[in-house]
Amino acid sequence: MQLYNTLSAKEREKLIEEAGKERLTISFYRYAHIKNTEIFRNHLFINWEALDVLGRIYVANEGINAQLSVPAENFENFKAHLDSISFLQNVRINIAIEQDNKSFLKLKVKVRHKIVADGLNDDTFDVTDKGIHVDAERFNELIEDPDTVLVDMRNHYESEIGHFKNAITPDVDTFRDSLDIIEEDLADHKEDKKLVMYCTGGIRCEKASAYYKHKGFRNVFQLEGGIIEYTRQVNEKNLENKFLGKNFVFDYRRGERISDDVIASCHQCGNPCDEHVNCANEACHLLFIQCKECATLMNNCCSDACKEVHELPYEEQKKLRKGKHASNKIFKKGRSDVLKFKK
Repeated sequence: MQLYNTLSAKEREKLIEEAGKERLTISFYRYAHIKNTEIFRNHLFINWEALDVLGRIYVANEGINAQLSVPAENFENFKAHLDSISFLQNVRINIAIEQDNKSFLKLKVKVRHKIVADGLNDDTFDVTDKGIHVDAERFNELIEDPDTVLVDMRNHYESEIGHFKNAITPDVDTFRDSLDIIEEDLADHKEDKKLVMYCTGGIRCEKASAYYKHKGFRNVFQLEGGIIEYTRQVNEKNLENKFLGKNFVFDYRRGERISDDVIASCHQCGNPCDEHVNCANEACHLLFIQCKECATLMNNCCSDACKEVHELPYEEQKKLRKGKHASNKIFKKGRSDVLKFKK
């Protein structure tokens, strides 16, 4: 039985255009104890492919993390399938603020060591022993409390384009990096301060809340459903929006606008801009912020060197890449000396 994609992204994109049907971009996660991850992975792939689900899903012994695109007409059947799985029954589903039929172009269900890479070798804390979940209204109240410390659990390239007012935004590349920094900075306030955390959809701060409880923090809170759910509640209940800018998302859209504020700058000219792009040179693919004027001037590249490579015939570009491993040093997230205006 075929348990992998058979179509390329371009082929899938064409089929979506020809179908002309509305798709919903959604996400959900659930920490749970899963024993046979490979069987569970295959079960999901078989059922979701039949529903024309596309997306990126990670399965691990600690749970599931899913970011998906589902045909609107198949959503109820998809939800029914989730409810048929005991630990996913009535799981909270985040629906994207801005919809795009092409947010995902392949179905990838992968077995991972963890659903959130944390770099921890500490099996003594229970990831399901989480902090207190709060809705948008309670969150707004908490972050105005002088005894609250508000922490953004996302990475630097995410918080750069959008974050909550007065939030601590660690200048980190990974979730793991932020855990020790925050614990060290707040070591003297484990009992007298309220630690309030947020992230995109809730998955990172839920693990962090369990970790910090394990480390002795007494008052640990997290924004339920993350920025995505917060925005929905703010709009639905007519609450004050305390988020500035855009919410970075991990699909082809790269961001959802939450407020009209543009708090970031083009990494090449310094003008106000919060549009993330990837360098057009396939040997680089650097994620950075680029305005339309610089995109035209630089041919969608991050540097003159990449521009020169990108303007070569495609076969010559392939020869230059041959034998070179696309390591993490190449696929950096906004970290490069060529970006003159990177904050």
